[in-house]
Amino acid sequence: MSNPFYNNHGPFKISSIFQILNLEFNKSYKDKNINDIKDLITSNENDITFFHSKKYKELANITKATFCITTENLKEILPDTCKPIIVKNVLLATSTVTAKFYPNSISDNFDNTANLIDNTFFKDKVRFGKNVLVGENVSIGSNCMIGHNTIIEQNVSIGDNCTIGSNSIIRNTLIGNNVKILDNCVIGKHGFGFFPDKKTNIRYPHIGIVIIEDYCEIGCGSTIDRGSMSNTIIGKNTYLDNQIHVAHNVKIGENCIIAGQVGIAGSTILGKNVKIGGQAGISGHLKIGDNVDVAGGSGVIRDIPDNSKVMGYPAKNIRDFLRENK
Repeated sequence: MSNPFYNNHGPFKISSIFQILNLEFNKSYKDKNINDIKDLITSNENDITFFHSKKYKELANITKATFCITTENLKEILPDTCKPIIVKNVLLATSTVTAKFYPNSISDNFDNTANLIDNTFFKDKVRFGKNVLVGENVSIGSNCMIGHNTIIEQNVSIGDNCTIGSNSIIRNTLIGNNVKILDNCVIGKHGFGFFPDKKTNIRYPHIGIVIIEDYCEIGCGSTIDRGSMSNTIIGKNTYLDNQIHVAHNVKIGENCIIAGQVGIAGSTILGKNVKIGGQAGISGHLKIGDNVDVAGGSGVIRDIPDNSKVMGYPAKNIRDFLRENK
């Protein structure tokens, strides 16, 4: 799903993209219009993408993008239909190009369009507590409740039969039907994406959104960051306990149960029916298969295949862990 909220300021000539990257334009390339910047999977012809790690070589090999920001060492993996743009720092260059297409995606200031719900047409449609604010481009389905001091900032869609707790902030989020979001949650703010610099850190634009599918529950004090290039997704009938952090681009499958104080780092994918015990940590850019159990307090730093039960740090097969720690 493309982002329905941020306005794409493209198309731009590929020569102008070379220019903002301080690169000399390759005259063997036609000066085409580039419509958008997307990840390797979702990009199409006349889009630009990026490729920074061999971990994604299978996706890079089949990308449909016309141009790709990459390195000298990785360019040969790209298909002939995708022309490389060679840079030293792929992610920094990608950030620069993303900001050109989506200049409003960098800052995450408070929503000054938000108005008291009493002053909107939602006042006769929604049951709500005191001091509830609603921003622009918000839709709320039937039979919904919103608790005290909650702010539904701009660019939010809430389905039917949903409950939003008190003291929560939501923006850039699509929420399905029959979803419960408990108190003190922050959903849809930008993730922890920046490039360290001695003088000032450079913030990476986050143009994705959060998608919470039907029948989910999000526990108190949880934070779900919106995606950077793709979307952050919580699958149908998944339950998150209190004080959980889901980072940008994470995708959690259906029917998962995640206990309190779990942290899932960016761009990790969880399959269906995954169970994670309290205080476990999942590193970024991993793939956790279907029907996986992760014991509480574990540290997952490698991909986990389907139907596995793991424990410890680094997390390993639970029988091996118990045998080694008798």
